[in-house]
Order: sequence, then C-alpha cells, then structure tokens
Amino acid sequence: MDLRRLRYFVAVAEEANIGRAATRLNMAQPPLTRQIQQLETEVGTPLFQRTRKGVRMTNAGQVLFEEARNILALATRAQERTKLAGLGQSGRLDIGLFGSNILAVPQLLHTFRMQFPDIDVIVHAMNKEKQLEALYDRRVTVGFNLLGLKLAGIANEKVRSEPLVVAINETDPLSKRSSISLKQISDRPMVIFASGPRPNLMDMIFALCLEEGFQPAISQEVVDSVTAVALVAAGFGVSLVPATVSQLSLPGVAFLRLNRSPPVTVDFNCIYRRDDTSPILQAFLDTIRLMRKTRTNLLLPRSVLRNATR
Repeated sequence: MDLRRLRYFVAVAEEANIGRAATRLNMAQPPLTRQIQQLETEVGTPLFQRTRKGVRMTNAGQVLFEEARNILALATRAQERTKLAGLGQSGRLDIGLFGSNILAVPQLLHTFRMQFPDIDVIVHAMNKEKQLEALYDRRVTVGFNLLGLKLAGIANEKVRSEPLVVAINETDPLSKRSSISLKQISDRPMVIFASGPRPNLMDMIFALCLEEGFQPAISQEVVDSVTAVALVAAGFGVSLVPATVSQLSLPGVAFLRLNRSPPVTVDFNCIYRRDDTSPILQAFLDTIRLMRKTRTNLLLPRSVLRNATR
C-alpha cells in the first residue's frame, strides 16, 4: 500500500472535503480524486460517501483512517530513527566488562547515556578473553582493559590514567602510614591479579618489584582486583591495585599511596575493532575523548586521600 496515497486519504478524511484537502496538500483536486479512487480500487471497497458539504467516511473508511494514521506514524518514526542511527544517535551499544573495571566507567556511561538517550546501552559481564572473542565475532562493540592490547585488528582508546595504590590489611602496622614504598612491603606476601593477555598488570608489578631488588612472594593469584582486595581483607597479604578500586572501601582494608618517583600509573583503555566504522562507536569514542580532555588532573579517590592525610 502506497504511503503517499495513505497521506492523501488521511488529509481528505480530516478535512472531510476534497477541495480543502487538495489545497492543504498543495495539489489540484482532480489528481487527488484519482488517487482516492485508486486507493478504493486497491482495498476493494468505497472509503467515502459524497455529501452536500464534502465527503464522509464509510465504515471501511473509518477503519482505514485509524490504521493509516498508525502506519504513517510508524513510517515517520522509522525514518527519524534511521536518520539518528546514521548519525550515531540511535541504536544499540554492546559493552564487555569484567571485575573491577565496572568501577571505572559509571561516569562515562552516565554521560554517554545522557547525551544519547535513544541508544540502548547493553553491558555484558565477560572476562578479557571473552571480550576479545566477542569483539572479533562482532557481538560487542567495545570492551575495557588495563594497559591496552597490541593485537591484530584491535585498537585502544585511553579512558584515563590512574595511580597504583597499595591495599593493605588495617591490622598491619604499615597501614597507619600516609604512603608506602615497595621495599617496605617486600617481606609481605602479595596477592596478584592478572589483567588479560600478556603483558599485563601482573608483569608490570613483577618488573617494579625487581627494580627495587626483590621478587614478590605470591600468596594468591586471582582473576580481578576486587577479589584481590577481598583477600587482603582476609589477611592474605598486600596487593597493588588501580586507585579506582579503593572505592570498594571494604572493612579491614586501607589504601595507601605508593611512594615512588616517578609515580606509577596505569592506563585504563577502551578496546574496539579497528575496522568498525559504526557512528555509534564513534560517538562513544568522542565521549571518552571529551571527558579525558576535561580532566585537568589525576586525583586519587577520597578513601586514599583520607588515608594519606590522617
């Protein structure tokens, strides 16, 4: 059924007069009459009855009028949504997230969703390996990873840099200090977590310890920093984690500045396919770049600042 004819029909039905409808549609009356007649032939029944003042819809015309308005509204909505999707302002964004990475993205996701309310943001819980599989299979648009990845077809966009801090049990005498060096915890067992394909954060921590002249004694190796901090609370040792993790504020755990020059920072990265030309992806990356540009400095979370000043 021709949408144009439906628009003509709705105009005649609303005006109840072919002449007024023709004026509204900016067309001559005879072509409009022919279009209505062709529509009646198509549906197989009269749609209007002539009156002294104009036309009146038949029962069949009334049914078509209600349906036609719905159809035209849906067509307009489809056109608008398609246009927005082409501009990266509508559609769906699938995100892969794992463990404590969720702590680093609330502000980013909130900002993006406020800017693009017509984009459905779907978050999938998946580890780093699953994120990569989903990226290659085009089941997600973006993932997140510390340090970034140097893999074929994968690009990295830095979300932000943040310092490493020391998670230490509050019963440890060193937890009362404002900051701490690696050498001061060299005799403590360490909880280590791997963060995706090598090289990862575990490799970075090992390298830092070796620079300070010791090899860390690993008490536990876990899959994410949330678990690492929980084990610190349980007395399994100390752990080096990104400062964002201190937002957890678990009872029994203190987060201390790492006393080292230059400061040790890690980059939190958004990963995506290099060949992905989706306007939605571009809108998301633009949001990351804008937020990174407006961050004038790198502040530790408040829990670390409080500990540093007590």
